[in-house]
Amino acid sequence: MHNNLTRIQNVFGFFTSVAFAVAAVIAVSVVLSAQSPSASLQLRNVQVVKGRPHYYSTKREEYAHVKFDLDAGIIHPPPLHCPPNHSLIPLHLDLSTLFNWNTKQIFAYITASYPSSDPSTIPRSEAIIWDAVIPATNAPAHPNTYIHPPLSQSNARPKTKADRLAAQKPYPPGKEPGILKLASQKPKYQINDVSGRIAERANATLTLHWNVQPWVGALVWDSRGTLGRWQGLSGGMAGFDFPALKGTEVKKEELRTETGGERNRGSPA
Repeated sequence: MHNNLTRIQNVFGFFTSVAFAVAAVIAVSVVLSAQSPSASLQLRNVQVVKGRPHYYSTKREEYAHVKFDLDAGIIHPPPLHCPPNHSLIPLHLDLSTLFNWNTKQIFAYITASYPSSDPSTIPRSEAIIWDAVIPATNAPAHPNTYIHPPLSQSNARPKTKADRLAAQKPYPPGKEPGILKLASQKPKYQINDVSGRIAERANATLTLHWNVQPWVGALVWDSRGTLGRWQGLSGGMAGFDFPALKGTEVKKEELRTETGGERNRGSPA
């Protein structure tokens, strides 16, 4: 009872209990932080072409290439459904209210879902076309965290150290985490179906999702319902139809995917 080992165990047990209690309070206290995420999503361009799953394959499948814009701020919601080859997809996004004292990072992603060839027996398919890991300002550096592309098309390199640091941020200069502004953004991933055919599929939907990863506590996924001070996502959906299959006249440059500036910082974790 009075030896040093027992005293160390008692002290360690006390501080462990205190640490768990503090962590629980921090995890629960986030419900007091108001959240009002908003997004307005439309389609910019969709193309369906023939391609091979890898270099040595002789099998040719249909691949969909979805291009979009992502912009900060609030605009009037676009029409829910867009016809094939519709030429505008701005996503005006503001997830800044999702960042609080317990937010480590947010995993944001855009999915394209579409009905199967037999909707009565097979559920809708869903594929991710773009994603980003958006860290909080106090989160440690990591090779996979998102780097926001420059707003201008200039190829000039940043001259000062401050400009170079700003160019590595996950948000535009002068903004805060959760604000994104992308123009003519290429997808990270193309879409193909298990059947090998995706052209002229109707009733497809683009949807914005996210996952809030806290320092302590449970993961929180996107929601469209309101819970206390947490408002559901406003906007962030757009319907469209996949166009007909294009021929060989499509340039390869128009079908390239883009992983972002973070690809140059190291290998995936």
